[in-house]
Amino acid sequence: MSNGINDTFSKLNYIFNSRPVINFGAVFSDGTQFYRNPAEPKTGDEVTLRIRTSSDNVDDVFLIYNKQKVKMEIGMSDELFDYYEYTLPPVTGRVDYYFEIHAGSVTCYYNKLFLNKDLNEDYNFSFSPDFIVPDWARGAVFYQIYVDRFSNGDPTNDVLDNEYFYIGEGSKRVTDWNKYPDTMDVRSFYGGDLQGVINKLDYLKDLGVDVIYLNPIFVSPSNHKYDTQDYDYVDPHFGRIVKDEGECLKPGDSENKNATKYISRVTDKVNLEASNQLFINLVEQVHARGMKIILDGVFNHCGSFNKWMDRDLMYEGQEGYEKGAYVSADSPYRTFFKFQDENAWPYNPTYNGWWGHDTLPKLNYDESPKLMEYILNVGRKWVSPPFNADGWRLDVAADLGYSEEFNHRFWKEFRKAVKEANPDAIILAEHYGNPKQWLLGDEWDTVMNYDAFMEPITWFLTGVEKHSDEFRGDLLGNPDVFTGSMRHHMSHFNQNSLEIAMNELSNHDHSRFLTRTNKRVGRIHTLGPEAANENVNKGVFREAVVFQMTWPGAPTIYYGDEAGLCGWTDPDNRRGYPWGREDYTLIAFHRDIIKIHKSSEALMKGSVIFLQCENKLLSYGRFTQNEAVVVVLNNDYTERMVDLKVARLGIPNYSTLKRVIQTNEEGYTLKEETVQVQNNLLTVTLPDISATVYIYKEN
Repeated sequence: MSNGINDTFSKLNYIFNSRPVINFGAVFSDGTQFYRNPAEPKTGDEVTLRIRTSSDNVDDVFLIYNKQKVKMEIGMSDELFDYYEYTLPPVTGRVDYYFEIHAGSVTCYYNKLFLNKDLNEDYNFSFSPDFIVPDWARGAVFYQIYVDRFSNGDPTNDVLDNEYFYIGEGSKRVTDWNKYPDTMDVRSFYGGDLQGVINKLDYLKDLGVDVIYLNPIFVSPSNHKYDTQDYDYVDPHFGRIVKDEGECLKPGDSENKNATKYISRVTDKVNLEASNQLFINLVEQVHARGMKIILDGVFNHCGSFNKWMDRDLMYEGQEGYEKGAYVSADSPYRTFFKFQDENAWPYNPTYNGWWGHDTLPKLNYDESPKLMEYILNVGRKWVSPPFNADGWRLDVAADLGYSEEFNHRFWKEFRKAVKEANPDAIILAEHYGNPKQWLLGDEWDTVMNYDAFMEPITWFLTGVEKHSDEFRGDLLGNPDVFTGSMRHHMSHFNQNSLEIAMNELSNHDHSRFLTRTNKRVGRIHTLGPEAANENVNKGVFREAVVFQMTWPGAPTIYYGDEAGLCGWTDPDNRRGYPWGREDYTLIAFHRDIIKIHKSSEALMKGSVIFLQCENKLLSYGRFTQNEAVVVVLNNDYTERMVDLKVARLGIPNYSTLKRVIQTNEEGYTLKEETVQVQNNLLTVTLPDISATVYIYKEN
């Protein structure tokens, strides 16, 4: 017995207590170009809004926008649908809207929750004039690179043993690229760098990557570099070390003012400028291949090594550097931080740390216009010539500042600064929870899509939480929870933000998706790294990748996922890319599903509708006026046959669809097969643990 979307329609019929006078499955609208034209209006534009119903099926349709109610008229029809439309007068501000439908004695409402007898205005459609996102990001395939673990292209810039002291121990050079990360991994360096990225650009281009997203690359003492030391320069350990003087720390020495080699490497302008120049070269080579590249901006906090703070006294007395705020109350950076004890200088340790971490001083924008302007200039600098990066990913963006009011003020100014410097740059924020208040058109373009992508598909296919910290059998294969979660969280996005949302299965903060398929709870310090490789199911992983490449948004591959890399959550998810040990079949699969993704208008920018969803089975469609794609995931260990009502996608009876890919536990096939719609149903048989994609194109 099916449930999910089908039960929703059954409940509606029951609620209306009559025969189904409305063909509920036919009613549709969203924010794509056909149903809202223009989809990204500017101030002063007239905007045409449309909603679709079954042909000659309803009596009246009304549009309610900004509390005004107007009657819509049929603007066009085809063999399946009537399209009601209304053109708004020139828009001057945000528009909130929904639809009211009448058929006989029945009145119902349509918004992002689809048809409902009772209206919940929290799910209304809306748009803001002048909210334009980069067109190049729509459906683009992103590839996230954790630089230290991707490829070592220049061993001469490697961090050395005891080059400096950080969080209790000296730095550590890892000479075995394939070694599992340490439980405390922050000081361990494998040697990956920007030259390594340059060396692998042709591989990424061949894979089908459109956009490279680099984890932080600015000067920093950690391998993750979320503790920025200098926002103005690429870390020479990722860039170029031209001038290499000084000594590493002697055994037992924890005073970084004695770490003269590290100080020379990361403060000497010769090295810093050479490293920036290498980044310029990287961007030029990325752009020459028709790809984009975005940077990671860590602006909520910096690091204790930062030249503005200088807790470890590495800049004190260095030519060209002012005194840090830790060093002196007279520091020009004094207001950049909030200190609890105003009488503790010199060497004041009472600054606020993010979540109490003294290695991560929280930046005090609220009381320092100078700091705010400095970071706005950083935002401008890296997306402008000669650097020309294509945008920013923003770390813990909702945490910035000491109040929500200031947070919004800052991001409004940041957007102005970045978009003035490079109107085509993307502003993409890390965010957990409802991002709606930041996606109104004057702050972020979009977010890393945890709530409306990573979490729901992880629960459905694996039953495992995204850190591998919990197993929930009640969520494994649960279609109602999955569809309800997706609809709820997707409603927080405007359509353009949704189309460029970063849809990841894995990243540097969570366990590798392939490891989650083993349905085990664990971390590197509880079960050990080998356990992350055991009993994984590549068939389930292929299901997830098919979903990733066929769902609205920008599918984002975490380096090595395509090659079969496993790992528990941080730090085990930061293993070295398995060069020479790749799963070439998985790489080929990624290459092929990316080609399918890119070749389809419907997958790149189409609307989405759930079809039949049952226990451990999902089906949905993507469609435009000219093309439709049907996707079915069978996460069950038995073969399933399912009848799909595909007229909702604009596919007429007796139409022929072409199967373009089918996966299973053993692999996948690109062998094309055709199937015909009979009695308005697409009947398909699905292997166990499989994903199948069908395409229909209008003749």
